[in-house]
Amino acid sequence: MRPEHVTAGLPHAATTDGQAGLDALVADPAHALIGSDFDGTLSPIVSDPAAAYAHPGAIAALRRLAGAVGTLAVITGRPVAQAVRLGDLASVPGLIVLGHYGWERWEGGRVVAPAAPPGVAAVRRDLPGVLAAAGAPEEIRIEDKGHALAVHARGIADPDAALARLRGPLLALAGQAGLTVEPGRQVIELRPPGMDKGVALRELSAERAARSVMYCGDDLGDLAAFAAVRALRADGIPGVNVLSAALESEVPREEADLPLDGPDGIASFLTLLADALHPDP
Repeated sequence: MRPEHVTAGLPHAATTDGQAGLDALVADPAHALIGSDFDGTLSPIVSDPAAAYAHPGAIAALRRLAGAVGTLAVITGRPVAQAVRLGDLASVPGLIVLGHYGWERWEGGRVVAPAAPPGVAAVRRDLPGVLAAAGAPEEIRIEDKGHALAVHARGIADPDAALARLRGPLLALAGQAGLTVEPGRQVIELRPPGMDKGVALRELSAERAARSVMYCGDDLGDLAAFAAVRALRADGIPGVNVLSAALESEVPREEADLPLDGPDGIASFLTLLADALHPDP
């Protein structure tokens, strides 16, 4: 079946390369890799990250796609166990979940992860004092992710100003501990260097010998994955970047081949893609 017939019901990418990536995925889904962020993409953004449950339409679509697509993956900054629980991801057959930007891997109920480097323990010990010395608002929250620590300003008055004041001290603390700083939506995360969503996506693509790649994301941490898709295209592997362009997204629409209307748009798109890959006889 020619891809233009199958993709007739799908939205068209805004770029030629992105459309070529989508067409290649639909033409040969068994050798395709679909990766997605969790928060803001499969899950709506909420004030309490512990209540960020996945969009039911997105998870239902992933279950259907699992029967046709060679590799499905969620790549998230969250610990894998947390993402699997919040997203009911264990219900998606064959799904791979890469947590902590790729440091952890969940597959078939089993988690594989290296030990956290010593710098994480040092930051865990020193972070409260650094925040106090920097005059952090009392509402600033520390999230201990095991392999990383995140400083959240979501829900406080003027979160951008608060994080701007803390950025210098957090950079200094991370540098002393041999960690890197990852900015996100009203959050600054201190984590081990050498791994990001782009590295995780490229490594998984090579492992699975993917012949086409699609990545869906919404946040600053997803820019590395978008760049990885572009690098894979330069290497001859077609790919398409899909942006969950909700109001909270800090990623310009121009970064993606296919901007959609937040998690609702992502869920609708994945449903249409599942329909395209499971056409009525």
